[in-house]
Amino acid sequence: VQLQASGGGLVQAGGSLSLSCVASGFTFNQYVMGWFRQAPGAEREFVAAINWNGGSTHYADSVKGRFTISRDNAKNTVTLQMNSLKPEDTAVYYCAGTTGPYNTQTDGYDNWGQGTLVTVSS
Repeated sequence: VQLQASGGGLVQAGGSLSLSCVASGFTFNQYVMGWFRQAPGAEREFVAAINWNGGSTHYADSVKGRFTISRDNAKNTVTLQMNSLKPEDTAVYYCAGTTGPYNTQTDGYDNWGQGTLVTVSS
């Protein structure tokens, strides 16, 4: 099982970035996929999740209305479109997958990517 996240970088406040996560080694369309983030010195926190067919999504209150999670099962890819970025969005962003129930907790996911750094300057 492998999850490869990419798309991070440096952006000014108010800007946009799109993160992608490509999955391999498992049946992607059987997995709930999520994005989490971890800022320096902070706990890893939930950002967004999407169910197996993209018909249901869930967002942390801090990103609702600014971030959009989507998936393309034909390409084994989950994407996080991030708009109106704020300095407090600065973190390493991780994609994760689970065959378990749709949830927002880190311990509910058993497959993790390596993370991609997003830095938002003020």
